[in-house]
Amino acid sequence: MQLRKVTAASAAVLALALTATACGSDDKDDAAGGGGKITIGIKIDQPGLGLKTPDGKFAGFDVDVATYVAKELGYDAKNIEFVETKSADRETAIERGDVKFIAATYSINDERLQKVDFAGPYLLAHQDVLVRADDDSIKTPADLNNKNLCSVTGSTSAKNVKEKLAPKAQLQNYGGYSECLTGLENKAIDALTTDDSILAGYAAQDVHKGKFKLAGFKMTNENYGIGLKKGDADLKKKIDAALTKMVSDGSWDKAVETNFGPANYKNDPAPKIGNVVK
Repeated sequence: MQLRKVTAASAAVLALALTATACGSDDKDDAAGGGGKITIGIKIDQPGLGLKTPDGKFAGFDVDVATYVAKELGYDAKNIEFVETKSADRETAIERGDVKFIAATYSINDERLQKVDFAGPYLLAHQDVLVRADDDSIKTPADLNNKNLCSVTGSTSAKNVKEKLAPKAQLQNYGGYSECLTGLENKAIDALTTDDSILAGYAAQDVHKGKFKLAGFKMTNENYGIGLKKGDADLKKKIDAALTKMVSDGSWDKAVETNFGPANYKNDPAPKIGNVVK
């Protein structure tokens, strides 16, 4: 009987030890860095910004920014876990703690600031249109009148153009940007609209080089920031410092040229931390 009591006690101690070990191994984000793991939310289907390549790696401007910031926080690149965060899921992923922070064409606005905090901004993008490289007929937004204008289903970009700038534009809603690009190349459509950074990323792909150009209309201001849990002032301060350093040491310019250069993307200068352009 005594032996059974000892065995039961030992089993309980062993179970507690295993539980503690399991909890420790499942903790992806080591707040102190120093060799720990960090989980970062990105887009995985936007060339030039956040793209998962066929070999399972990740590339793009947002990825470069996130990697630089993580390094400044004390994490090695090999210890970064990138996960897809779709637009509709970003606030939830932050609030649940699924990610440490998000760098995913995440525009800072008042509605989102009710739920999450932002470091940055680290890029000022604008709504623009992409046209064929040999098409000189679209020189102003008004020239989109009576033109076939494409955007993805559910996007407000094309609607914004039609309501405010070119009421006679013929809207064409496709399932994805790649379909719009195919239509643009085949002359089924005349222009594609969304953020200029996203357009530049697609145009810079090897398969599209030299085929398209940005019109440079700058119809809206989109301040891309790094989303993080609301109230985490210490992390926000550290990320802001990392972004400032990225600009000052030239890494920001290098990342812009690498990811957007082939599309002749006329980007704005790196924004000052906290300067959200309305």
